[in-house]
Amino acid sequence: MKFTKIVVAALAVGLTGAAMGQVVGKAEDQIRWRQSAYQTMAWNMTRIKANVEGTYNKDQVVQAANVIQAIATSGMGALFQPDTNAGKGWRETNVKPEFFKPESKDELGKIAGAYIKEAKEMASVAANGDAAAVKAQFGKLGESCKACHDKFRKEEKK
Repeated sequence: MKFTKIVVAALAVGLTGAAMGQVVGKAEDQIRWRQSAYQTMAWNMTRIKANVEGTYNKDQVVQAANVIQAIATSGMGALFQPDTNAGKGWRETNVKPEFFKPESKDELGKIAGAYIKEAKEMASVAANGDAAAVKAQFGKLGESCKACHDKFRKEEKK
């Protein structure tokens, strides 16, 4: 729990400036911060998945869902500045060039809005503790992630 609070606080501090429209660090820093945020969300998605597929622990699901919601609503879109379309954070960015094209803006807004909606709903459903409802919402959240991955994410190089 303490680690989760530290991660969320660190991301909130780092992303607050970005959300306010400030340029936050060099391109490499922005890539690293967004990679860290997505890695944290992925870890928490894995925590929820383990609970819905195994022994359900409401507290773990609530913690994971709250972290996902916090990051999803943090304004991290500001970390996708045009000069971050290529380069390295912890590794090479895997964002497709199409993400940064002006004609993608409307579609990005729809995809991001859907993801934020599903992340908020995940936190709400998790708080109620109904494992079946969590499993159903987890599927919707995963589909909203996949929508962006399918359109704007390159395959990871291993």
